[in-house]
Order: sequence, then structure tokens, then C-alpha cells
Amino acid sequence: MTRWWRLLLPLLVLLACAGECGTAQARQQDSSAECSSDSLKGSTVKATLRLEHHDRSVPWLTSDMTVWVPRRWPLAKQLTFGEKSPQYRQAMRCLLLGDETPGSRNEWHPHDPVVTATDSSVKVHYVAYNWITTENPVLVGPWEIIPTGKTWMIYLWPPTLQTIRWKKVEADLGGLNFDDLVERASSSTGTQLVWKDKLPEDVQVEVDPPWQRWLPVRYGRSLLATAGIGSWWLCASVLIAVAARRARRDEAAARGAARQPTEGEVARRSTADVPDTDARCDLSPTRTVWEWAGLGAGVALALLLSLRYEQVSPRWHALACIPAGLGLVLAARPWCLGASPTAPGAVPDELARPGDIRRRQARAVISTASAVACIGLVVLLTHDAFGLPESLRPRTTSAFGRTALAVLGLTTVWLWLAAMVSWAWRFAREGGLLREPWTRRWDTVPAKCVAAVGCLLAVVAGALLACAWWVNRRRWERVNWLVDEHDPSGYDAYLSKIFENFFYTDLTWLFAYSWVLTGVALLALLRFRNRPPGAHDHGGDEHFPLGPSGPDLLLTVSLFALFVGLRAAKFAGASALYGVWLGLNILALYAVVAVGRARRWSVLSRMGERFRKERLGAPEHRSELLRKAHEYRTANHQMHLLDHGHAEGVTYEQLEETLHDLHEWLVSEYEGDDPPQHISVQDVALAWGPEGRWWSNAVRAARLAFWFGTPATALLLYYQAQDPYGRQQILYSAIGLPEFIADLILYQMAWAAAGFTLGTLWRLLPGRRSQVRAWLLTAACGVPVVLAAALIHILDTDPRQLLLYTALLLIVLTLTSIWMDMATFREEQQYWPSSFTLLLSVYQLRGVSGQITWLLAQILAVATILYNLTH
Repeated sequence: MTRWWRLLLPLLVLLACAGECGTAQARQQDSSAECSSDSLKGSTVKATLRLEHHDRSVPWLTSDMTVWVPRRWPLAKQLTFGEKSPQYRQAMRCLLLGDETPGSRNEWHPHDPVVTATDSSVKVHYVAYNWITTENPVLVGPWEIIPTGKTWMIYLWPPTLQTIRWKKVEADLGGLNFDDLVERASSSTGTQLVWKDKLPEDVQVEVDPPWQRWLPVRYGRSLLATAGIGSWWLCASVLIAVAARRARRDEAAARGAARQPTEGEVARRSTADVPDTDARCDLSPTRTVWEWAGLGAGVALALLLSLRYEQVSPRWHALACIPAGLGLVLAARPWCLGASPTAPGAVPDELARPGDIRRRQARAVISTASAVACIGLVVLLTHDAFGLPESLRPRTTSAFGRTALAVLGLTTVWLWLAAMVSWAWRFAREGGLLREPWTRRWDTVPAKCVAAVGCLLAVVAGALLACAWWVNRRRWERVNWLVDEHDPSGYDAYLSKIFENFFYTDLTWLFAYSWVLTGVALLALLRFRNRPPGAHDHGGDEHFPLGPSGPDLLLTVSLFALFVGLRAAKFAGASALYGVWLGLNILALYAVVAVGRARRWSVLSRMGERFRKERLGAPEHRSELLRKAHEYRTANHQMHLLDHGHAEGVTYEQLEETLHDLHEWLVSEYEGDDPPQHISVQDVALAWGPEGRWWSNAVRAARLAFWFGTPATALLLYYQAQDPYGRQQILYSAIGLPEFIADLILYQMAWAAAGFTLGTLWRLLPGRRSQVRAWLLTAACGVPVVLAAALIHILDTDPRQLLLYTALLLIVLTLTSIWMDMATFREEQQYWPSSFTLLLSVYQLRGVSGQITWLLAQILAVATILYNLTH
């Protein structure tokens, strides 16, 4: 297991030496001439500031400045040189920054300044932009904005050109209330101020932003901002605990009703070799779910509290995180027994695997995780040997010291990645979600499996480190874009900061996505409770319920709320209301299911229990139903041909008699005095779905939705990359690229979860048409969206991305429902030349026209929203 650490060593040395190369370049002495500011007195300057805050969650500042520099300035000619030349950078730095310390500005610029030379002057057009995210002063171009408290101060405070009168200065404040403090503005309107021939010191404005803008800026990093995350973990932990408790209660009842094992089986169990390491392992994932609910909430609380105390040194963070990561791996116990292949209450014919295999698995996991933790602790305790201070916050470091910091960060991140993988494997194994070859290989060669997974996790941790180094390098180049020769000590300190903060930044980000494990746990528990029946489970009769009920329904709606609903909450800007959003999604979906079941508005609920037992209780009954549905479509098609004079050898009377006989066959097993006249055999066949078990329907729908959602994911990511603030976060944030990849995966998981929920509730949702079910499921997600629209209106943010997500969800579910209908009659594919002709047969001509029109209307709505977002 030391092999992958050896492979990482060249990478670490390369990253550390990259800093040394940058430092070596920085040792060159600046031979450029000093800035001659006195010669700039004849310059002409125009400047504009635009503050955009409407329909934005983050206020956007844009500076547009144009300077006409006289030719007599000694550095004027150098402004016309190439943008990469030292002379150009020296001249532009003297013009824009003066004697200001290089790297002190964090503004963005879409392109290099545009330089135009004339006989008498050199024109420089410089555009910069920035965002107001904290109460720290914001520098953008010649402007300084101080967003402190409920009022923001705006000053024209350029590093140069302070002693000349500026020809024209404009400040477009986006309709905010303002006060000209010096009262020297030449003119003003309701949205902007204009100064002409004024000194920079004459431009001072006080702005009164609405509470929707100053509140996030003031409390963005306070306890108020973390309340939403805390409420989410609290609600999620309560949710999975309640679901596990209800499932446990049902399992206890099932075990009580199950037959008792024979004496031989009891003796065989008592003589089985079970090691001490598995004494607390449980064949049911409910106990594991409970454990994760408590551990996850506790770790989340600890991380949230640690964010409140930024003065804690990296040493103490490492001392806490390395043992915590190791403890999470050991607490997961991925070597525990998985689910039995038989149904709940059944007695397996033989043990799943002998105890010595579990002992080898435990040794492989424990030894590997302990070895990695020891590597990190050795670096931590022998910091002096690497030239690092006790706090691990060095002002400057050598390549050797940065390598040690990188190793410490990699070991910490690796342990937490291993903890998440261990818990996911434990959930999937106990729930029966894994393929048999995977579990067999884990039982056969556990050491090789641990080595392979360990190497993969090392690659992931190394990729996170490489991303952090790359984006921070880009940030350094952006901030110091006019500095040709970097300060050696400053660059060295910057590199040290990267490696110092790597492990904790990425660790916090990793655990922020550990909520996915909650979804995996709920899915595993749902699968465990609905495993295929085993040989001991029945005597030949099959029971096919319409769908989940009780704890299973709670697990299903929870999955939908976690993976589908919370993505919408992110778009709504309601991160502080994650817990409320989760509850609203669950209640809305419960209400939709209750309408179909209690009100008997779903097709199969309307037909009654007796009909389902006699007409759908066995595979041969369902095959007969499909044959009747085929006869029904054939008769309707022949009637359509008769209407147009294209049918021969059949009469209306014969066709009407056929349809009457089919309806009589359908209602013959109906219990009640008023059989439904509007429900046909075709409706019943489509309402049942393509599979016999509702779990199989759910899996098929999840796969379809996953692939149909791929273009939707591409559209959402495209918009995210088009938004300036989103693009800046991707390219210049330490976790920007990992966050982008995580969004891609989570979008696909959201579509799959939506399809899974549609397939699970296929027989319970109201409506005769499958597209109605898709619409109702989207509406269940849309109930919080309606409330979010009011919230968005109050917060004055952009609702279009939320609308785009909801429209894409509707399209994905609509396409999934259409393909589910085609799969119901897949055995008839041999009679049709293509899938489209089968679709025409299933929906008939008028039905297909309506489906295509409805689908085109949805696509048009998405195209309209996307156009408005990008223009």
C-alpha cells in the first residue's frame, strides 16, 4: 500500500519546485525606470461606475475608465508596446496603479486595456469589474466601495491622476437611494450622478442599499448564514432516523410473523465461526442508517463550529481531522455482512461467507487506513524536520516544507474520502444494491480491492490538490498581471498559503456533499425492504403491490426531496431554508399520492383490490391483459380506417361488439355497483407499467431519466459557465472545478432520482395518461417553487434559473413516461418496423399529436427561458 504514495512523490516535488521556479524568476531585479507622475498632469480622464443589483444575488460593480495620456509623458510610448513586454507592463502599472503595492487589488478585467495612439496623446481604455460579497473594501478601477453596515460609501480614489480635474465622471447606482456628500455633482437623476471637471476628492457618495443586499453582505459569514446548513443536517438526520425507526418496526413485525428456523438451522448458526469484529454487524441497514444519522450530524456540527473560529491553527485542525477521518472509516465497518439474498423473514440455506474472510477484510481496511493516518501524524509531529513552525502557518517555506504540507493535506483528504466510500459501500452492501461480481471479488481478494480503491482515492486527492494549485496560480497571475518580476518573499508566502489551507478547505467541501450518503442510505434501506422473494418466501403465489406504502413511501418521497427538491432550493437562493424546503417537498408529494390512492383517482385504485388480484395477480394474467390491450388498439384503428373508407371485411357493429366484450371482460372482476365506463384495457395496461414489480418499474424509469437528463445537465452547466460570477467561481475558486464536476454528477443523480420516483409511484399517481403523472410529480416539486417565487420576488433575485430547472424536469419526466409506455408493449416491437410506429400504435394518431404538441411546448418554454438567461 506504499506504492501509490511513491507514485505521488514526484508530483508533490514537481508542484513544490514549481513554486521555486516562480521564486527564481522573482529574484531578477527591476531595471525599469520609476514612474514619472508629474508628466501626467495634462491627461484627460473619463470614468463610469455601474452598480447592478436588481435580479442578482451578488451586487456587480463595473468600472469603465478612459485616459488620454500626453505624448510628453516619458512612458507614453511604452504603452503601445506588446502586452507581454516588460516596458508595457511597467508603463501600464505606472498609469493605473502608481506606487500602489502590486497584488493588492483583486479586481477582474475581461481583457487587457485597449491602447490607441495619436499624434498628441495615447488613449487607454480600461474596464474592470468586481462583486460585493463581504464588508471588506472593494477596489474596482479608480473606485473604492466600502459596504459597511446599512449604508455603502463610494469614493473616486485612483492610485494616480489624483491632482488633475477629471473631464467627466458618472455613477450609475441602479436606482438606489444616494446622497452626494460633498454636493459638487454637476447633475443628477433618479439613477445616476454626473461630475464634470472635478477633482477625484469631490466624488463621494453614500448609498442606501435595500435590506436584501446589505443583509447577505453583513451576515454572509456569520452564524446566521450557517443556520440553513445546520437546519438541513438537523432535518435530514431526523428524517432518516424516523424512516429507519419505522422500517425497523415493520421488520420486527415481519420477523414475528415469519416461521421459526428448524433445530438443524439453529445448531448450524450456533456453530458458525463468527469473529469478534462482526459481533455488532447487523444484517439490516436500519442500524447502519441510525449510526450515520448520529455521526453525520455530529461531524457537520463540529465543522460548522470550526468555521466560526478561523483563528484556530492548521495544526489543531489536522490533529482533529486525521483521527476523525480514521474513526469514520472504522465506524463504517465495510467488512460487515451484506443483505441476504432472500426476502425478509426467510431463513438462508447457508451462511453468506465464513468469518475468516471478514477478518481479512477488516485487517486490510484497518491497516491501510491506519498507515495513511500515521503518515499524516508523522509529518504533523516532526514539523521541525521539514522547516515548519508548530502552528503549520509558515511565512515562507522551502520546497521540502511545501512537500510536507502537501503530504499532510493529501493524507487528511484521503482519509475522509475513504470514510465516505466505506459508508457508501456499507449501505450498498447491506441494502443489496451491489452486483454479485463486485461482492464476490471483495470476499475473494480484499487486499487487492483495498489497494485498488486506495490508489483511486489517492488520484482523486491528488487531482484536488492539483486543482487548488492551478486555480491559485491563475489567481496570482490575475492579481499581478502588471508585475513582470514578482517579489520572492510574497510569492513564496502565497504558495505556502495554498498548501497550508488545502486539506481543510477541500475537507469541508467534501463533507458538504456527504448528504449524498444519506440518499444512498435511504435507497439501500428501500431496496432491502423490497428484495426479490426467495425460495422460502412463498409457495408459488405472487403478490404485486401497487407501490410503496408506510415506511417505503416515506423513503421514496425522501429520496425525491433530497436529490430533486434541494437542487431547486439552490437555484431559488434559499440555502438558509434547506430544512423548510425539504419538508415542503415531502408534504407535497405525499399529497399527490394521497389524491391518487385515497380519492381513487389513479386507474388501478379505481378498479379495486379484487380486480388487481384476478386480472394482475400473476404473470399469465398480465400477459392476457396485454393481449386484450392489443385487440383494443386494433379495433380502434380499424374504426379509424372505416371513418376514412379504407377498411374492408369488417363493420361498425362487429368492432363495437369487440370493444364491448373487452370492456365487459375488464369490469367483470370489478367489486362495486358502478364500474368505471371511461377506463379501458389499454389504460389499465399502461397504468400497470412495463414490469411486474414496482421496484423494477422504478429502476427502468431511473435509467431512462438519467439518459434523457444528460442534455438538460449540459444546458444547466452551460448557463452556469455563462454567468460571470459563476464562471469566476469555477476558474478562480480553490474548489471551483471540483464543484463544477460535482454539479454535473448531482444533476444526473437528480434526473435519475426523479425517474425512480416516477417509476415507484407509477401505479399510485392520478391520471389515465402517463404524461399526467409526469406533470403531477413535477407539480409536487413545484409547490415549493411557487413559494420560492414569492421569496425570490422579496429577495429581488433572478427566478429564471429556477424556472429553467423546473421546465427541464418536466421534459425529462415526460420523455421518461413516453418510453415507459413503449416498454409496456415492447413484446409487440417485432410487429412494427420502428419504435416510432409502435409509439403511434400505443397512443393512436390523435394521442400522438397531442403528446408531440405538449412536448414541443415544453421545449419552446425551455428555449425561451434559456435565451432570456443568456441575453
